[in-house]
Amino acid sequence: MNRYSDKILLITPPFTQLNTPYPATAYIKGFLNELNINSFQADLSLETMLKIFSSRGLKIAFDIAEQSDIELSEFSSTVLEYRDDYEKSIDHVIAFLQGKRRTLAYSICHNNYLPIVERDIDDEELEWAFGVIGLEDKARHLATIYLEEITAFIKECVDQEFGFSRYAEQLGRCASSYDEIADSLVAPLTFSDNFLIESLIELTQSRDVEIAIITIPFPGNLYSGLRIAQWLKENKPEVKIIMGGGFVNTELRQIEEPRLFNLVDFLLLDDAEDSLLPLLDYIAGKSDKNSLVRCFLLDDVTGEVTYFDKNEHTPCDMSNVGTPDYSDLMLDKYISLIERLNPMHKLWSDGRWNKLTLAHGCYWGKCSFCDCSLDYISRYAPTSAKMIVDRMERMIEQTGENGFHFVDEAAPPAVVRAVAKEIIDRNLKVVWWGNVRFEKSFNDDLCGLMKESGCIAVSGGIEVASDRILNMINKGVSLEQVSKVTRSFSEAGILVHAYLMYGFPTQSEQETIDSLEVVRQLFKLELIHSAFWHRFALTAHSPVGLNPEKFKIQVTEPPFKGFARNDLQFIDPTGGNHDKFGEGLRVSLYNYMNGNGFDLPLHKWFNSKVPKTTIPPNFIMQLLKR
Repeated sequence: MNRYSDKILLITPPFTQLNTPYPATAYIKGFLNELNINSFQADLSLETMLKIFSSRGLKIAFDIAEQSDIELSEFSSTVLEYRDDYEKSIDHVIAFLQGKRRTLAYSICHNNYLPIVERDIDDEELEWAFGVIGLEDKARHLATIYLEEITAFIKECVDQEFGFSRYAEQLGRCASSYDEIADSLVAPLTFSDNFLIESLIELTQSRDVEIAIITIPFPGNLYSGLRIAQWLKENKPEVKIIMGGGFVNTELRQIEEPRLFNLVDFLLLDDAEDSLLPLLDYIAGKSDKNSLVRCFLLDDVTGEVTYFDKNEHTPCDMSNVGTPDYSDLMLDKYISLIERLNPMHKLWSDGRWNKLTLAHGCYWGKCSFCDCSLDYISRYAPTSAKMIVDRMERMIEQTGENGFHFVDEAAPPAVVRAVAKEIIDRNLKVVWWGNVRFEKSFNDDLCGLMKESGCIAVSGGIEVASDRILNMINKGVSLEQVSKVTRSFSEAGILVHAYLMYGFPTQSEQETIDSLEVVRQLFKLELIHSAFWHRFALTAHSPVGLNPEKFKIQVTEPPFKGFARNDLQFIDPTGGNHDKFGEGLRVSLYNYMNGNGFDLPLHKWFNSKVPKTTIPPNFIMQLLKR
């Protein structure tokens, strides 16, 4: 395998997280390290964004807008008037968000330093969120608003597909046909594309690349990932291009579209730890196609997309995946943002977190809305506590950061307990957070142990706060259990964020209002501190998508056109009209997080008529007393 030394390039395309590296390439690099195969990784998401959000990048954007014949909105016209202020301030603001020039916080907060045009800043809201001494966080929030307004200007005047954390997302989402993607790739390079290709040229000009591995985590990465592949094919045709990642794993499992393989040589499903080594051997001429694992390629003879998998149900071994390796990445260049005044959202966008998993897959793996039929959830294999904490220590040494985000679908309680004890026994000073199920194993004792080991927050799915719907979802928890477990976390001093859902199949309007009342009481009793409502989305690989008749819905999916398939449209004949609930649920939740509106009748949050709740006002308190 020495043949591959320094010739494998791992790429994250625009746009993903800006505050910390997306971990896919770090995981692959760590795995290749175990095999003594050298590789180089690059986050072109970060590098492209830093080129755009610079004095040079903004100058180009403003010049394009001024020379354009499109009619500018009042907002964009005002932004253009302040172009000198933006060009002079942007490099300083980015440096501040990278943790440098920290004293700039005083100017941002007090001296009208930033030309914020449209956002109406509520001083009382900022006071509530940041207090008197939270100066840097307040400045970071204002700087985030400033960047969001620049983004809105670029989107309107310069590059209509541009997004702060995604690009041309609609091209990848529900793209049953490849036609629109193909059309976009033959169009001239966009404003953002030019910076991406500039970064790609800088990355490859001094390297003798033979294999490029591109991860596509989300639909918003697909277009940029294909632009990277397109440039490599045109300028370095000898490079073999491998594509994988979350989007490929969920959306492209049924791909029949040969045109994609004009740009990509191989598509890999699921874990690279299973499929990458057989593919490298095949590329090197050491094996034939029949040795490939979970791999799509184009048949040279028939011109059809062909799938190879010699061992579809390989046992998962977490001991050989290696420690995620963040070397090569510009760790000091990531920017910390505070997009929303929400304590949990702050963790997602602020700070450099080392990402790690406690186990492969989900130890529960039964929720009916989740893609439990797919490998990344269905194939559960825990890692030993010693190995996890060994990896934590190596990552701290490498990155200089002692914060960890465990990115499991749901952290297994037994593994959490063992890891917490191992951290405490080693006297390792870390902070960490992750996702859990609100199940009975998380009692006072375990929550106290987690807190002592450095746990600062957990997120978990309450979903629909109705025991009937929770039973349909097969969540494995009840409202009584949720109430008691969130109390254990809260009393241990651990921040609790709840995922909430509305519009699940057969859910009535009454159940939605009752769910809101349960959420109101959980906030009022300070059992949860943060939450977010999601509209239910039907996916092809979930139990609901695989057995829609069991959930009394009708899938209205058009004929598959050969490319992506995941999100499904459906009709729910027995459920309520949930279109009218979204804004009221959002506004009420925002107020509850701020400690406001607990005594306001629920119907006051909505613009249309809704049922009165049937939940008693002391419902959660009674559950806690049982």
